[in-house]
Amino acid sequence: MDDADLYAGTLAEVLELEEIDRNIFRGRNAESARRRRHLYGGQVAAQALKAAGLTVPEDRHPHSLHGYFLRRGQCDRPVILRIDPDRDGGSFSARHVSAIQDGEVIFSMLASFHRGENEGVLDAMAHSEVPTPPPGETHPRMDPLVERWEVTRTEVVDGRHLHTDCLWLRTRHPLPDDRLSQSCGLTYLSDFGSGFGRMGPGVGNGGPSLDHAMWFHLPARADEWTLLHMRPRKATQIRGLYDGTMRDLQGNLCAVVEQENLLLDR
Repeated sequence: MDDADLYAGTLAEVLELEEIDRNIFRGRNAESARRRRHLYGGQVAAQALKAAGLTVPEDRHPHSLHGYFLRRGQCDRPVILRIDPDRDGGSFSARHVSAIQDGEVIFSMLASFHRGENEGVLDAMAHSEVPTPPPGETHPRMDPLVERWEVTRTEVVDGRHLHTDCLWLRTRHPLPDDRLSQSCGLTYLSDFGSGFGRMGPGVGNGGPSLDHAMWFHLPARADEWTLLHMRPRKATQIRGLYDGTMRDLQGNLCAVVEQENLLLDR
């Protein structure tokens, strides 16, 4: 596979998977992978969710995912996505996805899809204050596929690197309108920043991701501004667990994120 086939210039193209056999797909890497030492975890998770979604009935949409990062992804190789159809029930479908490079699993995900039914809505933080949306200009992009505006800034204070734990995000280019593509876009965005990015000495801040979980609540567009706000919950044995929320411009809760990562004191 040459560079033209391996790398993609938009997130929509990253999510355009090639079906190479029944329940087996191949994905392309984002252009930003050329400048990384390892694949961005949000890309692998988003492609895994997309692959799983391509194997369920069209009326079923992602409602949760639980993934484990097992090995660092290689930026110069495509990701092969193998789907095991665990279950198709009356309202729910479950899929197990293995993301593979060089014959080894780099990421393992369980994803669940729901047909969707009329139900009550409760958001215990519905009236929480939402920071002012971004102005016309955004901060310099670390990822050319994403625009970002940091509410808490990534900066160096007294020689210590502090990372954002609250930021506005959206994909730089439009995504397809279907809920699967938009949910995959939210998954891509959900791995930015860290709930431990601003902790003091003795705790450590964000390091490599160990596992990642999401729950999708309301339909939302990843190509419109989404607020990702992360908070630390527990740190022990150099592992940190944080949770986060993803809200739209109106403050509606669209998704909940939880992640555990290694804590590096740097």
